[in-house]
Amino acid sequence: MSQATTACPECDGRVRTDGTETVCSDCGLVVSADRVDRGPEWRSFADDDTDPRRTGAPLTRSRHDRGLSTEIGYTRVKGRKRRQWARMRRQHTRARISSKRERNQVYGFTEIRRLTSVHSLSEQVRDQACSLFDSAQEEDLLRGRSIEGFAAAAVYAACRIAGISRTRAELLAEAKADENELDAAYDAMNRDLGLPVGPIDPVEYLPRFVSDLDLSAAVERDARAHLETARDRGLTNGRNPGGVAAACVYAAARDNGEECTQADAADAADVTPVTLRNSYTDLRE
Repeated sequence: MSQATTACPECDGRVRTDGTETVCSDCGLVVSADRVDRGPEWRSFADDDTDPRRTGAPLTRSRHDRGLSTEIGYTRVKGRKRRQWARMRRQHTRARISSKRERNQVYGFTEIRRLTSVHSLSEQVRDQACSLFDSAQEEDLLRGRSIEGFAAAAVYAACRIAGISRTRAELLAEAKADENELDAAYDAMNRDLGLPVGPIDPVEYLPRFVSDLDLSAAVERDARAHLETARDRGLTNGRNPGGVAAACVYAAARDNGEECTQADAADAADVTPVTLRNSYTDLRE
């Protein structure tokens, strides 16, 4: 027991500290109690420095078990003990996937993580795509369809929901699915899950096309003006949004005297020069 100099807030009497409580000796008021720090504990007992990794990895939608699974690590053992650990590790890995549904989910999530990594997409898009894939599996949409197609369609739908400009052709260039598999999966998800997506706005493509073609900020500004004109005249209706955006960028580049050919602009948008030229001709009329 130790004496304290702090006065009691009620009667100005003397207070004493006993264990985890500070009590007034005159009126018995408990001034404070429970000195345990309720804040986060970041200590690392390896080096006594702050190391938040002690708390473990956060939950994630990109894993079939939300990242809560355990693993049997490796240690320096030899002979029979080493073989026993290898058998335990193998059996543990098999036990983590207990059904065909989980096996398909692991394969689909792996493909989604690969696609989002190749296209430098954010973790939010990755987790959104995994959630869409899980919802499609819950609705039994994968039966008789390609898992790779649903993985690619989930990434494409997540990009559409987040307003990120990625075309189907760009995703198909790195996906393991073909165009028919992606279209069938996306149509099924859009029909049965009610995806909150609308028509693609061509303005989403302008910054990327300008950057890919190494054009100036003035070209992007004028391209936005051309796009507003095209939208007011109804030239964006029923047309490839990438082709319309590329035509506006090409027109703005010509207005600013910067070097940009129709073939280069069409290649950046992954459309044919004829598609770009038709939109450009209508824009100039």
